[in-house]
Amino acid sequence: MNIVVIVSDTFRRDNLSCYGSKEVRAPRLDSFSERCVVFDNFYACSFPTMPARADLFTGRWTYTYMGWEPLPSRENALAEILRRSRYTTMAVVDTPFFLREGYGYDRGFSDFTYIRGQGGGERRDVNMQRRYETDYCAPRTMLTASRWLERHRKEKFFLYVDTWDPHEPWDPPSWYIERYYAGFDGRVAGRYYPDFDPCYWFWEEKGLTEEDLKKAYACYCGEVRMVDRWTGHLLESLEAMNLMDETAIIFTTDHGFYFGEHGQLGKAIISREKEGIKIYRSPIYEEVAHIPLLAYIPGVEAHRVDSLSCIPDLMPTILELAGADIPDTVQARSLSPSIMGKRQKSWDFVVTSWPLYTPGEFTRAVDAFEKLVQEFLPSTITTKEWSLIYSSKGEPAELYHLTSDPKQEKNLIQEAPQVAEDLHEKFLSRLKEAGTKPTTINPRLKL
Repeated sequence: MNIVVIVSDTFRRDNLSCYGSKEVRAPRLDSFSERCVVFDNFYACSFPTMPARADLFTGRWTYTYMGWEPLPSRENALAEILRRSRYTTMAVVDTPFFLREGYGYDRGFSDFTYIRGQGGGERRDVNMQRRYETDYCAPRTMLTASRWLERHRKEKFFLYVDTWDPHEPWDPPSWYIERYYAGFDGRVAGRYYPDFDPCYWFWEEKGLTEEDLKKAYACYCGEVRMVDRWTGHLLESLEAMNLMDETAIIFTTDHGFYFGEHGQLGKAIISREKEGIKIYRSPIYEEVAHIPLLAYIPGVEAHRVDSLSCIPDLMPTILELAGADIPDTVQARSLSPSIMGKRQKSWDFVVTSWPLYTPGEFTRAVDAFEKLVQEFLPSTITTKEWSLIYSSKGEPAELYHLTSDPKQEKNLIQEAPQVAEDLHEKFLSRLKEAGTKPTTINPRLKL
C-alpha cells in the first residue's frame, strides 16, 4: 500500500480529544482519529528533534551512540529501503535541520523539498513576505505535499511530511490565537511575538507571570489549530484523490512541551550567558515524553492499543506494511500485529533519553546552536505503572507511580527504592544490548 507519515513537531498529546483534550480544538485530527488505531502508551525515545528523526528513520535506539548529528552513512535508512522496494519516496519538510551542515536526513528520498522559513536567519526574511495564511510554513508544507500527490497519485509512494509547527516561536495568524485569548494584543511579558521565545527555564525565576503563561499557551494552541487545519487539507486531498482505500497514514510528533508543569516553560533547562550557551539537568516528564500516535490503515477498524511502544517501532512497522524486508540492524519491533488487532509481545519498558553526553561535551541539541553540557542529562525509564528519571551515579533521581500520580508530583525514590533499582537495571540492560560504549555506561552503572 501507499504510506504517508506526518510529523508535527512539539505536538502535545493532550491537543487531541482522543487523549482527553479539554482546552485545545483540533477538529480535523479529532475526526481523523475516529478512523484510526489510537496508541495510548506511545513514547518518544531519542530526544529531541533530530535524534527523534534518527530513531524513526533507522528503527534503532540512537541515543545510545549518537547525538544531535548527521545521519551516519552506515545506517539502513527507511527511505532507502522503500526506494529499493520500488516505492517513489518523497519528503516535504519545513523543519530546518534535515540538510544543513551535511546532516543527510534526505537519504533515500527520490525527491526532497525544503520549505524555507523556519530556520535562523531565513525566518525574518520569509516572515516579511507573509500576507496570507497560505504564506505560513505549515500551510505551505501541506499544500506542497498535496500538489505532489496530484502528480504522483498513480504511483506506489512513500510520502514523508514534517512540519516544525507548533514549535515556537508561536506566531500563527491572530484569529487562531483569539479563540483562546480574546483581545490578544500580540504582547507576552512586554514583548511582541514572535520576538518573545519561551525562557527554557523555571518561569517564575525568569520573572514571568501566570498571565504570561496563559498568553504563551494561547499562542501555542493557535498554532496547533493552524496545523490541524492544514493537516486536514492534506487528509482531504487524499480522500478527494480516492487514495484512502490504498494508503496507510501515520500521524505523530517527536516530543511535547512544558507550559508551567514542573515549574518550566520550554522543554529543557538552558542558559544563554556571555561565555556561551549552557544546558543543565533537564528531566523528561510525561508532558514531553508521552506523545500521540494515530495510524489509519485501509480495511482496519478503529480501535485503541494500550501496549507500550516508541518512535523507533515506526520504522519496522512501515516496512512491514510495505512488504519490505526489515534489516537485522533494527532494534525496535513492528506494531503491525497490534494495528491488525492481534496479540503481540510488547515492551515491558521504554526509554526516553537525551543523547548520553558527559558534562564538558558540546551539543547542538534543541536548535543546532552549540551548547556546553554542564550536567548529566537524564533518561526516563517508563513502564505502564512507573517512571524513573535518572542521569548518573550520585545525581538526583526521581520515581513516580504513574497510575496514581500521572502529573508526577510526588517523588517516591525514598519510599520505593527497589522499584527504582529494578527500573535502573532495565535501563542498563538496554544500554548493554545496544552495544553502548563502556565509557558511556560506566558513569551510569549505579543508581
